[in-house]
Order: sequence, then structure tokens, then C-alpha cells
Amino acid sequence: MRLSRSVVLFAAALLASTLGGPASAVGGDPCGRQEKVRVPGAAFQQSACLYDMTTSALAGTPYTDMADQAGLTAKDTRSPSGVSGLQIDGYFPDDSHTNTTHGWNHDAQFVIRLPDHWNGGLVVTGAPGTRRQYATDTAISDRVLAQGYAYAATDKGNSGADFYRDGNRPGDAVDEWNRRTTQLTLAAKRVVAAHYGRAPRRTYMTGISNGGYLTRWQLEHRPELYDGGVDWEGALWTAEGPNLLTSLPVTVARALGSARDEDLYAAGFARGSEFLWAYHEKAYWGLTQKIYRAEFDPSYDTACPGASAGSTAEEILVPCRSDAAYDYAARPASVHRAVARVALTGRIGKPLITLHGDLDALLPKATDSDVYARMVARSGRGALHRYYTVEGGTHVDGLYDTYPDRLRPVLPCYRAAFDALTAWVDRGVQPPADRTVGRPANGDVVGSCALTDAPAGR
Repeated sequence: MRLSRSVVLFAAALLASTLGGPASAVGGDPCGRQEKVRVPGAAFQQSACLYDMTTSALAGTPYTDMADQAGLTAKDTRSPSGVSGLQIDGYFPDDSHTNTTHGWNHDAQFVIRLPDHWNGGLVVTGAPGTRRQYATDTAISDRVLAQGYAYAATDKGNSGADFYRDGNRPGDAVDEWNRRTTQLTLAAKRVVAAHYGRAPRRTYMTGISNGGYLTRWQLEHRPELYDGGVDWEGALWTAEGPNLLTSLPVTVARALGSARDEDLYAAGFARGSEFLWAYHEKAYWGLTQKIYRAEFDPSYDTACPGASAGSTAEEILVPCRSDAAYDYAARPASVHRAVARVALTGRIGKPLITLHGDLDALLPKATDSDVYARMVARSGRGALHRYYTVEGGTHVDGLYDTYPDRLRPVLPCYRAAFDALTAWVDRGVQPPADRTVGRPANGDVVGSCALTDAPAGR
């Protein structure tokens, strides 16, 4: 029903655009040139000139997807609005069909937003988790558009719990994420140049979770395309570990009664995060372990998850019992080679700021960003990196609404980090040294964060 409604809304919005209704801004410049703007390499695209490209205006229309954003931000998040411009939606050629947005049933979908009042910059991101191209509209798009940046986001080339079915070899689906991000960056740069008459002066890569992984990878492998990036709790993949497949099996074992809390602490899960474990056990741990294990090690248990992670929420979220005993270190060399194809090195080529909550119960910082920061330092790139631990932050900001007395949203600190990055790149203003960022003195954890805030007790 939601898909059918989206199709209807999309048609209605296009009709409104034609008639000069509230969904569109008719006439004027640059929107009058919208038919001349083409996305290089796109198999399909459609454009709309919108009075407001932020989620406050787009909610309930086909130009965003509020359901796919669910849980990523706190409900009282304050975001700017009133940014007019051109939105281009479309997809690149692809042979997989996990993304059903717009009824296109086609992967490699993207969105590009071009504000009327442009500051000369471009921000690129990839979807977090197994979400799609509109997932970070509230978390990232709204504010960077209000600052004048053009914005581009990709679904990474596959999405949903069955993403691991894409490709022919283990690791193909995740490898495609990196290629699709590069593809969109190159295309978006040309779109920006065509639309505004000049190339972007600055291009930044950023993202949450898997989008943070993409940020790390792009700055390591394609630094010439970017001027810097902000990595919000990016997933860490290393061939010999740590990675998701070394930290998550113990969570499945605990859920099945064969591991203790102490085993989770030993695996890197933070003391003090226990109140979040029941939720993660139901919503994240088993699912994440089984689908990424199916991506990199499909021969381990061919029956679970099998050809699909499931058709109902219960089927999708249930863990595979076999994963309780999964031992990544003991798996064949072919599995480690599959992970090596997408592994990170720490050899970033442009400035990078990393943020990670100290109560992250999906990607514990001890086995993720702590490790990545050391990798960057060992690679001799420490001068290009800043690492901030957010006191009271966890993997998704939506959990703050359930535990406002124990958690804080990371988003305000992300916004502060992005501003610090641009000041670093544009004006040479050095960001604060690596540190733990405490709660703001004014108590407004939803709306404010200073990277210099001292943690509790200091």
C-alpha cells in the first residue's frame, strides 16, 4: 500500500509541477533550465523544481521517504527549511532490483539536490545500513542544503536485508557500494558544473554507519575527488579482524543462552550499554550477523538465511542458530580474501573527522573507530584525522527518545564536526585534538554540541 501511495503522490507532484502548484516553483532561473540538466551515465532521471527541498516540506511526497529515515534522528530534531531548488531523481544502469522506491524496482537509485542559492560546494553520501537514498535527508541533507551545498545520495547499488544476493562472488555487493559512490560523485560534479556554470569549489564525502565506511573508503582510495569528509560511526572492515563478523557472533550466542555478559565485554561492548542490549538483540544483532556473513561467507550455512532473509519482520530479524558458533578467524582463506576486497587501510588522503558514541551497541567503538584511528596513525596520516567520542551517544539517535536520561543524539555533534571540517579545509583552522565530547552546558543535547565540551567529571 505504501508503494502504491508513493506512485500516486509522485504523479500528483509531477502534475502540480506542470500546473505551477505548491510542489513546484515555476519559471525563473536556474529552474527554467531543468530540462537541460542531465546526469552523466544515468539510465533514467526526472527533475522537479521545488519551493522547498527539506523534509519539512517533502514529508508525504515522493521526493523523500520518511519511513526509510525512521530511527536515525531524535523526534525533536530541529532542522532548517525553506530551501528552494532543483531535485533530480533517477538510477544508473544495474541488473539488480532490491530498491522498490518510486515503483521503479531498480537499484543504483540516486537523488541530487541543487539549491537556488549555491555556496560553491557539494556534499555526497551513501545510505546507512541497508537503507536507500533518502535515508539521511533529515540527518544530513536538510542542513547542508540550508548552508548552500548541492547534495547527492546513493542507495549504494543494493539495499534491504537481501542485499547479499547481489553479485556473483562473495563481497560483490559491498564492493558495489564503493563503485556506486564514486560513480555518483563523478556524475554529481558534472551536474553541478552544468547547472551552475562552474565546477564545485569543494566536495565533501560523509555518511552514517555504512555511509561512514564509504567515507573512509573514498578518502583512502579516491581522495582526488574530495576535499575532506566526516565519518559518523563508520563500519570497520579488515581482512583479519576486527570487523562485524568478529564482534557479533557472541551476541547471537548470548541470545541463545550460550554466552554471558562478560563475553560481550570481552568482545568490545561497553560497560554501561547493557540497557540497550535487549533492543539490539531483537532488532540488530542476529540480523546483521547473518546477512553480512551470507555476503562474505555464504558457504558457512547455506540454509540460513538462504536465498532470502525472510518475507516477514519476524523471519528477517530472527538470528541463525549456527552464527552463535561462528569463528571468523577459523574460516577459510577465501572468506578473508572476500573481506580484503573491501577492507580499509587507514591511508586517508584528505582530512577526515570521525565521530563515535561511547554507548554504541551495534558497532562498539573499541572494535571499530578506536581501531580505525590507530590504523590512520600507523599509516602516517594522523595529521589528517580527528577522532571524537560522543559521551552518551549510541548507534541510532532515535533511541534517545526512549532513554532521554541516559543517551544523547550524535547529530548535533555531527553538525559541529562538519562545520569544523569546512573551517579546516577552507581556512586552515585546526579542529580540537582527539577527545571525548561531553554534554553541552546548556543541557540542550538535541540542539547543541561543541566539540570542546568536557565530559562528565572533568
